[in-house]
Amino acid sequence: MKIMVIAGSPTAESRTRGVAQYAAEVLRELNVEVLYFDVGIDRLPLFTGDASEADNETVKKLAAYAEEADGFFVTTPEYHSGMSGALKNALDFLGGKYFKNKPSAIAVAAGGGKGGMNAMTNLRTVLRGLYSLVLPDQYVADPVAFDEGNVLTDELAKTRVAELAKQLAEMTALIQPSKVNN
Repeated sequence: MKIMVIAGSPTAESRTRGVAQYAAEVLRELNVEVLYFDVGIDRLPLFTGDASEADNETVKKLAAYAEEADGFFVTTPEYHSGMSGALKNALDFLGGKYFKNKPSAIAVAAGGGKGGMNAMTNLRTVLRGLYSLVLPDQYVADPVAFDEGNVLTDELAKTRVAELAKQLAEMTALIQPSKVNN
C-alpha cells in the first residue's frame, strides 16, 4: 500500500511540515510506503491549464506520486480562512482522476485559538470535488503542539495524528482497487 503525504505549506519554517513529517513517520511504522511531496520544497509553477505544464519535472513528480498512491494524507496551514494557495495549486495540477475513490485524511496547522476550521472545511470541500473519500475525522494543530524547530512534540497532538494516520491506512487497505473482484 502506498500513501501520498502532502505537506501543503510553501514557507521554509513550517508547522504544517511538522504535522506531515510526523504522519509520514507513523505511516512508515505501519508498514505503509510513503510518497512524500512538500509544496515548499517541490515548487510547482502556477497552474494555468496549459498542457505543456505536464512536462515540468516537479509536475511530473507530483503526478507520478499521485498516480501510485492508494490514499492521501494532506496537510495545510490556514491562510486567510482557507488552505494555502500553493496546496490548491498542486491539487489543481492533479485533478479528480488521481483522487477518485481513494481515501484522504486531512490536518491543518493553525495559528491558535479556534483557527484552522475554515481551512479544514475548504480543504475537505476541494478534496470532495476531486472525488476523494475524505475521512470524517480530522485534526487541527495549534502552535503549542510544536517545539522551536516546528517538530510536533505534544503527546496529545501526536496521538491524534497517529490515530488519523492509522484510520487512513485501515480505510485504504479496505478499498484498494487491487482487492476488488471484477
